[in-house]
Amino acid sequence: MSTDRDILCQPLTADAFAPFGDVLDASGEPDKIINAGKCGRYHDRAQLDFGPGGRAGISLFHAEPRQFPYTLDLLERHPEGSQAFLPMTQNPFLVIVSETAHSRPLAFLTAPGQGINLHRGTWHGVLTPLAAPGLFAVIDRIGDTANLEEHRLDPPWRILPG
Repeated sequence: MSTDRDILCQPLTADAFAPFGDVLDASGEPDKIINAGKCGRYHDRAQLDFGPGGRAGISLFHAEPRQFPYTLDLLERHPEGSQAFLPMTQNPFLVIVSETAHSRPLAFLTAPGQGINLHRGTWHGVLTPLAAPGLFAVIDRIGDTANLEEHRLDPPWRILPG
């Protein structure tokens, strides 16, 4: 039975996701052909933003797979920098974003091979792979100042497949 706390997933598209960040994929024609014609380069696809006193870092995240229905009880944001998630498998994953910590979230399901870059300060759910292994390369801000705010959701939202 559906309730007003249920959110249906929608496919991840660049237009729908634009207020929150960038969709990273290799769709369409490449911007450039390199490596003696053997490689297409999809150039400068994310607006990386690491704020003053920070630098870009690449980390590896290994997250436990989740399943539908998914209970969303925590949002977080990174006020000092953007955060990009690049799956290291072809498995889709769940992306949840919200305009504020108190507004109704949106849920997106990636296509195989899609990644995302969350703009600085975007409220979002935690990393939510839907299949093992939940292995991701993450590009985010490394620095001495705190770059994480969390907000518990009570009551939680329930995310359903679209």
